[in-house]
Amino acid sequence: MNLIIVGLNHNSAPVEIREKLSFPSQTIGEPLRRLISSEEIKEGVILSTCNRVEVIGVSGDTERGVWEIKRFLSDYHRIPLEELDEYLYVHMCEDAVRHLFRVSSSLDSMVMGEPQILGQVKEAYSYAVHHNTAGVIINKLFHKAFQVAKRIRTETRIGSQAVSISFAAVELARKIFANLSDKAVMLVGAGEMAELAAKHLLSNGVREIIIANRTYEKAEELARSFNGTPIMFREFVHYLKDVDIVITSTASPRFIIKEDQIREVLRERKNKSMFFIDISVPRNVDPLVNNIDNAYVYDIDDLRGVVEANLRERQKEAREAERIIEEEIDRFYRWVKSLDVVPTIIALRKRCENIRKGELKKALAGLKNLSQKDVEILDAMTSAIVNKILHNPLTHLKKEANKVEGDLYIDVTRRLFDLDEELKELENSKKEIKA
Repeated sequence: MNLIIVGLNHNSAPVEIREKLSFPSQTIGEPLRRLISSEEIKEGVILSTCNRVEVIGVSGDTERGVWEIKRFLSDYHRIPLEELDEYLYVHMCEDAVRHLFRVSSSLDSMVMGEPQILGQVKEAYSYAVHHNTAGVIINKLFHKAFQVAKRIRTETRIGSQAVSISFAAVELARKIFANLSDKAVMLVGAGEMAELAAKHLLSNGVREIIIANRTYEKAEELARSFNGTPIMFREFVHYLKDVDIVITSTASPRFIIKEDQIREVLRERKNKSMFFIDISVPRNVDPLVNNIDNAYVYDIDDLRGVVEANLRERQKEAREAERIIEEEIDRFYRWVKSLDVVPTIIALRKRCENIRKGELKKALAGLKNLSQKDVEILDAMTSAIVNKILHNPLTHLKKEANKVEGDLYIDVTRRLFDLDEELKELENSKKEIKA
């Protein structure tokens, strides 16, 4: 059995193509069942997120399996394959295992190291389990992917550095204040990054958020979502003494927070530290504020510098993560190849045993005066001959099956001994047991 992944992501396709191929989670059962209704696809999972759509399948024939998955995507979404094909990538066999491990470990994400993708992969797998489209190989593959992702999180620091502007701001706030639980935040303006920084600060337990915006209704709306306090924009300076962290994100062409204001505010605060996150372009906070003791100002370029340094750090950690993945691929594929060799060994033993019994029966028919003990001796002798003849070939077959060219040894064995009939019987007996 071969693993196949056919899909597209943020690198291979624009959002207008990705959204056409998305699979809503509420109705995922129907496409999953349709996917494995094909003779070529034995097991299947559909991973659908805002940045990627991937179909993971198990097939006896890689080329035909790839074609079936492409046709499934085209038919299900009613998009001609010739329009879709240029955006699709294909991963097969070991490359497919590598790709899934990289996706689950966030090495293939838009933001390397982000933790959300692992939850999305787990969810996709749970849908396949629920709708009975995950079998032995998919089960083993996904559990191994989860183990690999956990190992990478444990053994590397790939997710430990902030790589978004908003989260970098929060990371800096933690370094300055150590504990954010007793801190108050003021949001001046309502830019997207400022809102996101405020959300991160809330999740880190800040005590209070005060929101000032030129449109008071917007301040009220944000205050409701943050459980904060809205104030009039023209009054925000009067509230500065009550906050420890100030996030500015307005369209003002000039500084709205000045050095002399903050000197006065810090006197009122008895020199308790203040942290200014200026995400505005042009800047809202006069850089001279940074010259005041216990005032810390970071603008968008400072934050980008933090992010770039952290990204470089993640790239270093990614090299170690890739090494772990290669190690785990080898372990997984040894198991996969064992699935192919076991039926071949059983089929070969069955073929040889049937021949032995047939020939023994013919021989006994011509030997009329044998005792029961003589029959048993002949039976044991012929059985021993077959076992000794098969011993070395089967030992080598098991050993070679775990190597890169293992498929070739298995295929040659099946062809040399013409094992199709025995293998078909084994497959049918499995189906009967399942039924």
